Amino acid sequence: MDVFLPIAQVFVNPIEILLLSALVGVLSGLFGVGGGFLMTPFLIFLGVPPAYAVANEANNILATSVSGSTTHYLKNTLDYKMGFMIVIGGTIGTALGIYTFTYFKGIGKIDTVISLAYMYILAIIGTLMLVESLGEIDKAKKNIAEKKKLHVHYWIHGLPFRMRFPKSKLYESVFTPIIIGLAVGFIAAIMGIGGAFILVPAMIYIIKMPTKLVPGTSLFVTIFVSVIVTFLHSFNYGSIDLMLVVMLVVGSIVGVQIGQKLGERIDSSGLKALLAILLLIVGIAIAYDTFFAEQALKNSTTILSTDLNFFSKFILEFSEDMPFFYGLFSIMFAIFLGVAAAFIRRFISILRRKYLPNLLNKKS
Repeated sequence: MDVFLPIAQVFVNPIEILLLSALVGVLSGLFGVGGGFLMTPFLIFLGVPPAYAVANEANNILATSVSGSTTHYLKNTLDYKMGFMIVIGGTIGTALGIYTFTYFKGIGKIDTVISLAYMYILAIIGTLMLVESLGEIDKAKKNIAEKKKLHVHYWIHGLPFRMRFPKSKLYESVFTPIIIGLAVGFIAAIMGIGGAFILVPAMIYIIKMPTKLVPGTSLFVTIFVSVIVTFLHSFNYGSIDLMLVVMLVVGSIVGVQIGQKLGERIDSSGLKALLAILLLIVGIAIAYDTFFAEQALKNSTTILSTDLNFFSKFILEFSEDMPFFYGLFSIMFAIFLGVAAAFIRRFISILRRKYLPNLLNKKS
């Protein structure tokens, strides 16, 4: 049974959305990567216009980032000072990204730009991940111990205005995290992704943050970037569809939990190669759809507001009449879902630790 999305003006199958978002969530939890660079192309393949796919996936990333960041906050594995420096750059980058998005949307080329961006990004990430995973498999077979690399200095380490970051025990220029944040914010605004595939390696290899602080700080930064991206897309273009967001968030959060549990039990080196191949296949599919496939009409449909149900009509009128408050509501709604998911997960974990051993003892 298809569901009509009142904002995106397309029919989608909610089961397909839930299953795909859960699958992407499993991959995210298993490999510790953001799922935006997979979920957005999947939405496009399902008929959601690219501009709407980008905006709604950004809102989904906000919810999942809040969920993950809340968990790291409870574990005290966040560097807030470093995070805020990256957020400053992310804010500037997001503004530049939205300006670029607006320009290409104005000349009618935004769908092509999004498709090309994903084509190149997936090709680069997929190739690098495939090479890395094949190298790990080869080292495991030959039982080669990996040598610890010496600290490598880049031009970015010579920047002025150094500042101490006590949590990470670093003495770094303020411009280093700001420049990294600028790149992340720009990409997030155009592609609707969290930017973790840039942020995490940059934190580890350029800023040299302790590994245990990287995931939580990355999610912390992604929250702020996603808030800005979500609000600007909602206010400027009215492209956030709450019905789609709910389906994406539910599937993603459930999938991430499954992926994290699987990651604790299995060696993901071989699976990483399969993920890399999947990324390359998706990139090739986007390239084919962009350059070679016939430009058939999408399954977008214009339906009169009188034909919509109460909830769909409310969403449509809310977004059109009060875009500012609709943008704020979209943000608060995603944050609520993320926090709720984090505390539900923690509650279930406490119950498991408290009662599961007793049940096992009684059975034995």
